[in-house]
Amino acid sequence: MPPASEFSHGEIEAGRLLFSQEWQFSTAASSLESLPKMRGLEIAFAGRSNVGKSSLINALTKRHALARTSHTPGRTQELIFFSGDAVLTLVDMPGYGYAAAPKDKVKAWTKLVQDYLRGRANLARVYVLIDARHGLKDADAPALDLLGESAVSHQIVLTKADQVKASELAERIAEIETALKERPAAFPRVIATSTRDGSGIPELRAAIARLKRERGA
Repeated sequence: MPPASEFSHGEIEAGRLLFSQEWQFSTAASSLESLPKMRGLEIAFAGRSNVGKSSLINALTKRHALARTSHTPGRTQELIFFSGDAVLTLVDMPGYGYAAAPKDKVKAWTKLVQDYLRGRANLARVYVLIDARHGLKDADAPALDLLGESAVSHQIVLTKADQVKASELAERIAEIETALKERPAAFPRVIATSTRDGSGIPELRAAIARLKRERGA
C-alpha cells in the first residue's frame, strides 16, 4: 500500500463511493457450519480486544451503530458479517488477547477463526488493527503467525493515531514495517487511522476499493 499522499483523487473518490452505499448487518457465525455462503469478496478486521475494530468499521461506513462498540473486552464472540453491495462484505472478527475470557470460550473463538481463515476462498485480506500508542505486542504474534500459516494476505492498520505525536508515530510505523519483512503474507505498508479526527479513513477506503478493483470484483 503506498503512503496516503500517493493515493490519487480518483482512488480516494472510489473509496468514498464504495462506502457511501447502504451497509447493514448480514449475519453472525459462531461455527463453521453457520458461516454464510461465500459470495464476492470479504475483507476482515482482526485485533486485540478494545483496539477499536467496531469503531473503525462504523467510521468506514459512516454508520455510528453498525458495529457494536463496547468498553467490555471480548464482547465480539462471533464472526459478524456486514454487507454493502453484491460484491463486498466486511467481517468483524472476535478480539484476541483477552486473558479474562473463559478458556473454553477462547478455544472456541480460536477454532472458529482458524477454520474461517483456512477455508474462506473469497477472503481477500485481513486488516490487523494495532493500537498506535503501543505498537506490536506479544499478544499479536499468534494472530500474525496464524495468518501467515494460512497464507492469508494481511495488513497492519494503526488505530488511535491521533493520540501519538507525529515523530513517535513515524517511528512506530517504521518499526512495524521492518518487522513485517519477516512475514511474507503481510502487506509491507502500514496505514495509520483515527476514528476521532478521521485521519487515514479515506485512505483505508481507497485501499479496499483498490483491492476490490485488482480482484476484478
